[in-house]
Amino acid sequence: MANNETKHRVLFLEDEPIISRIVTRILVVDGFEVDIAPNGLVARDKINSGNKYDIFIFDIRTPIMSGIELYEYLEREHPEMTDRVIIATGDCLNDITKVFLERLKRPYLTKPYTMTQIKTAVRQILNMEPIADLEEITCP
Repeated sequence: MANNETKHRVLFLEDEPIISRIVTRILVVDGFEVDIAPNGLVARDKINSGNKYDIFIFDIRTPIMSGIELYEYLEREHPEMTDRVIIATGDCLNDITKVFLERLKRPYLTKPYTMTQIKTAVRQILNMEPIADLEEITCP
């Protein structure tokens, strides 16, 4: 990304510091600005404080307020943002998670995801392309 281009901003909801650091490094190298929220409440506050984000990556299981609860908040309060959300989970066998993902009817990232998978998901959201190609990395 050239220096005169505006950096795309990512809000990354992730409570595991090592994952936050790795994904941030991957995205920063590709020219993104990453804002990390360790729980959904912090993420919601960042959104409500007027920060503008191009992409949202939500881990489903986070303390205080989950990624599911944050996504449902966006559906109610900021529905225009929901098509820019990438869901990530390491718990696709949980009944609540399964019901949520089935209702969402869109692919998601399953932990552990690769550098290529996160970059592909982000590029597809930015290009507003269908994200069906991610189905290969979803839970069975």
